[in-house]
Amino acid sequence: MTTRRKVSLTPYLFLAPALLVLVLMVFWPALQAFRNSFVEYGFDVTQEPDWVGLENFERLIKDKVFWQTLRNTVLYLVCVVPVLAIAPLLLAILVNQKLKGIRWFRVAYYTPVVVSMVVAGIAWKWLYAENGLLNQIFSSITGNEIRIPWLTDPNWVLFSVMAVTIWKGLGYYMVIYLAGLQGLPADLYEAAAIDGSDGWRKHWDITLPLMKPYIFLVGVISAIAATKVFEEVFIMTQGGPRSASKTVVYYVYESAFNDLDMGYACTIGLVLFLIILALSFIRLALSNPAEEGTQL
Repeated sequence: MTTRRKVSLTPYLFLAPALLVLVLMVFWPALQAFRNSFVEYGFDVTQEPDWVGLENFERLIKDKVFWQTLRNTVLYLVCVVPVLAIAPLLLAILVNQKLKGIRWFRVAYYTPVVVSMVVAGIAWKWLYAENGLLNQIFSSITGNEIRIPWLTDPNWVLFSVMAVTIWKGLGYYMVIYLAGLQGLPADLYEAAAIDGSDGWRKHWDITLPLMKPYIFLVGVISAIAATKVFEEVFIMTQGGPRSASKTVVYYVYESAFNDLDMGYACTIGLVLFLIILALSFIRLALSNPAEEGTQL
């Protein structure tokens, strides 16, 4: 005797509005961007574009600015992600202590997260000025006049912008780590203290192994954020000097809205999407062994 499975349309009706928004706001624009990678717009972007095939990709390969922006983005990943994976953990361990007034320290460390990037960028731009507060502090410490070109020297500018990204993200990732620390059983630390593992040694023996899933999560989130960094560059440097602080995402914006070269901007965006997709597959390949190791 066979039974017919009754299909209810109610769940699909509840999902329909969200799916409609996804189609209109995500999937359809993504398909249009893929199509625009093979066309070229004139000065009037309202006119029908011309089909150029792979010419945009050939132009991309020969574009020195694109390779520089790609190099800047990779350098951003290499420098920012390790700092944001480790420093917030140390900060979370410090603010996880049961001390009087510790909540005020947590609020103070988290405050940069709620500050608008526009406000933060303008404030740090003032700090980085030639006669700004940072140079004045260094001048008072050394007794000599210091004029470090934080945002005007190609050798300094990208690292100066990185510092703002790190400052802005420390509190956010600290909260993630703090939630993980407060979920660890206290009896493990008591047993470790009996065995002679105390002080920072207990964090090396207990905290670090148990926090590996959180470290991996923060690494992934910070890597995604570093790959698509834009606001800091736009507010503080506009990609200069000589494209030294220009990232791939900023180059997409510049090509699309400054140069009105929509086809080429979509081509850059498509390459960036493929790079992120490859990194995502690598992350998934590496995540399984890490998860298995945490379950043992």
